[in-house]
Amino acid sequence: MLNLVKHDTIVEINFARPPVNALNIELLHAIQAAIATAVQDGAAGIVLSGTSGMFSAGVDVPSLLGQDRDGVRRFWRTFFATCSAIAMAPVPVVAAITGHAPAGGAVLSLFCDYRVMAEGPYRIGLNEVQVGLIVPDCIQLALRRVVGPYRAERLLVAGAMIEAQQALAFGFVDELTGVDQVTTRALHWLNELLALPPNAMLATRRLARADLTEVWADPEALPIDAFVDAFFSEETQAVLQQLVARLKKK
Repeated sequence: MLNLVKHDTIVEINFARPPVNALNIELLHAIQAAIATAVQDGAAGIVLSGTSGMFSAGVDVPSLLGQDRDGVRRFWRTFFATCSAIAMAPVPVVAAITGHAPAGGAVLSLFCDYRVMAEGPYRIGLNEVQVGLIVPDCIQLALRRVVGPYRAERLLVAGAMIEAQQALAFGFVDELTGVDQVTTRALHWLNELLALPPNAMLATRRLARADLTEVWADPEALPIDAFVDAFFSEETQAVLQQLVARLKKK
């Protein structure tokens, strides 16, 4: 499910769950473990990457719909814990967005320090509203601090998916490059950051991210049960069932 690649003091965690790197509970656990191991082994920085044309298609909805409440709660608890692992990482994390990044894929990238995206007809966005899901405030925070409150509101309420060039204009991503150069550029940015005096850089980073880490320090304190209640609402279930039906026809 993951390819782990060492680039000197940087560890690349490459998502490898064909065909679209959909996030199931096993992949989420693997990402958390890979981050913890990288930090424990002394990595100075981490890159999260996908495959050419696809970073991650987000939550594996078909597998989730077949589960009972305990199973669904366990999944979302793990998803939030993965977001927390990225947010709380003591070293810089860069998202190498190698293609499309809807919903959960976009969410993971928002907890990183920097986002490099493939230029071209690739889309990114929190399109949860379009598939009947509520975006909780703890995730809205992550988008607000990247694009600003008003822009975040417009994107979230519409469930908008935007192309790479617009994502750059909105500040959703930090730079664009050719799809085959995304990871290279992510490594370049990270190496430049790591060349700075480390104590000063890391202490300043902690202060700059304090609003994010304060909310995400304890994922168990997040409103998971309210989110699960909304997931099982009649409207959400109907929209998700329609989504899965469309996917099966492709």
